[in-house]
Amino acid sequence: MLQTTGGSLLALGAGGVASAAPDDTVEINVGFKSERGRKAALDAADETVREFAFDAMTVRVPKRAVETLDSNPNVRYVEANGRMRALSWGRTRIGADEANASGYAGEGADVAVIDTGIDADNPCLPNVGNGKAFVECFGTDCENPWDDDNGHGTNVAGVIGASQSCDCTTGVAPDATLHGVKVLDDAGSGSYADIAAGIEYVGEQGWDVGNISLGGSSGSSAVEDACQYAADRGVLLVGAAGGSGPCGDGCVNYPAAYPSVVAVSATDENDALASFSSTGPEIELAAPGVNIPTTDSGGGCTTLSGTSFAAAHVSGVAALLAGEGYSAADARTRMRDTAEDIGLPSDEQGYGLVDAAAAVGL
Repeated sequence: MLQTTGGSLLALGAGGVASAAPDDTVEINVGFKSERGRKAALDAADETVREFAFDAMTVRVPKRAVETLDSNPNVRYVEANGRMRALSWGRTRIGADEANASGYAGEGADVAVIDTGIDADNPCLPNVGNGKAFVECFGTDCENPWDDDNGHGTNVAGVIGASQSCDCTTGVAPDATLHGVKVLDDAGSGSYADIAAGIEYVGEQGWDVGNISLGGSSGSSAVEDACQYAADRGVLLVGAAGGSGPCGDGCVNYPAAYPSVVAVSATDENDALASFSSTGPEIELAAPGVNIPTTDSGGGCTTLSGTSFAAAHVSGVAALLAGEGYSAADARTRMRDTAEDIGLPSDEQGYGLVDAAAAVGL
């Protein structure tokens, strides 16, 4: 699905036209009725970018020529050459687009991405705040100690809070502040001690949400203690169930399996459980996790699958609620109470598919 990011008629700065000076060059699409209209567009153009078979072209013209072309009776339309971007079916499915359009975007919420770090210079993530590293960042792009030398944390951050100006997608909570808490190294691995220290740090900061899109099949008492420590200090922890499914008696990874963490399974576009998603009695919510567009390190675009991205959708909804003043406990209850029953067993969907629109009262 695509969404426009500017470019219908030349009002309100679409495509940068209204804000340009008269002699500035702007890029426009011109549709014409006849050869006279085509010639008018060519005569006005400093450069012809593209000609179409359907009686239209893209040209670069001085701004002062736009109004003349728009009033030419041989011209069908003139529009700024705006942009469209990929929209995540996931955020649409859970009503995040509806919530954002109604003014619920997570402003004032602080979300910790407890992962491989965040690419702090990513143009899709202008809302990155401060962070902290518990493992070393390697490579030439480590401008901050908590920078992302793997990419996973940036992928997760994009699903939670990519800005509305991002060409790849928009996050569920595009106005939330994201904090990189680097507990995994460039290979995506971290010790129990490093992960526990990161979660402890999040608790000490008093941030609203902690996304934990990492895990293992074996638990750790230190990590469990850290999760409880953060939860006791008002952090809503959201964890990826893991990719060990399907698995009869349950195989939810840790730390998602701990009671202090919201365990999230992954669904596909048909509301079926993702083939890889772990299941078990600990599952609290389901969320989209298959073919999810997001931002990559360096500002590129990618499409990924995993319960990591399902958890990120839930963290985004939690951020919407935190932005409205919900406590961690109340936000957790609200997401449960407003989840959509999609007909899966409770060990696959928990209370149901997280619903951003319903959670904020739409």
